[in-house]
Amino acid sequence: MKKILIFVVLGFIVSACQNDQPKKEKPNETEKPTVEAPKFNAENAFKHIEKQLSFGPRVPGTKAHDSCATWLETQFRSFGAEVIVQKAALQGASKAYEIKNIIAVYNPAATKRVLLCAHWDSREMADQDSERKNEPIPGADDGGSGVGVLLEIARILNENKLKNLGVDIVLFDAEDQGLSDNGKRDSWCLGAQHWSKNPHVPNYKANFGILLDMVGARNAKFPKEGLSIKHASFYVERIWKTAWALGYSDFFVNTEENQIVDDHLYINEIRKIPTVDIIHLSPDSPTGFGAHWHTHKDNIDIIGKNTLLAVGQTVVQVLYEEDMPQQ
Repeated sequence: MKKILIFVVLGFIVSACQNDQPKKEKPNETEKPTVEAPKFNAENAFKHIEKQLSFGPRVPGTKAHDSCATWLETQFRSFGAEVIVQKAALQGASKAYEIKNIIAVYNPAATKRVLLCAHWDSREMADQDSERKNEPIPGADDGGSGVGVLLEIARILNENKLKNLGVDIVLFDAEDQGLSDNGKRDSWCLGAQHWSKNPHVPNYKANFGILLDMVGARNAKFPKEGLSIKHASFYVERIWKTAWALGYSDFFVNTEENQIVDDHLYINEIRKIPTVDIIHLSPDSPTGFGAHWHTHKDNIDIIGKNTLLAVGQTVVQVLYEEDMPQQ
């Protein structure tokens, strides 16, 4: 995923989170979830990541990209979804990309909806590596992990039908092919920009959205990201408190970090759906992300099943609580 910390790298965009001390709540793991949600299987999610990597780097315009797209469509259909493939030719910073946004719809008749999303492409260059900089990266965490979690959630939705809630899973393409130069913000997240302007349903709305990006690294930390706080603070607090109640405060940490450019930026700004980015940030690193970010080390070896479980079970819990009728 491209993601550049807005405050650190793209200073021409909005300022970062305020520096004055935020009001913090102590994570409370003594609270009990209000609904018994289905169990998330981290082993399944891990295998989905392995399968994506088996195709090779999923760079738009490559055979690996086409083969993975076909597999993703097949998987979602096997999990009972209505599948839509949104194709477009989109201009990036230096070249055009033929993209495919892959959309899986559950309970389409429901008017109350939640959007779940991730990007499925992998970066065509290892610009943060010390060698082979012009070769594509595996994208196990950056791309693969979010998709792996969402595929397992798709299986759960198929086997444990929601009664009152519809869910739309959108896998965005060409998220990670951008440039980090000032003024190049919109070279990132091409698929999300296109979908936000041209959703799969005219005038599409959802109560809220959750973006999963780099959610698989061992011992990952998910702080509250600044743009999510700006546009969707209510849902940030709800998701983090759910994670704490499930015992995942080691992953969902109670700190706030800078705003970043990610797919949720365009969903929030264009589609006006309050969308939260769950993303591994490392504020003490030079890039603001994990050491494997945009390097060849972003491979299956850095994926931790406990991380996948923490993220996947938290999102599942949020969905099945949302499905409960209002009292």
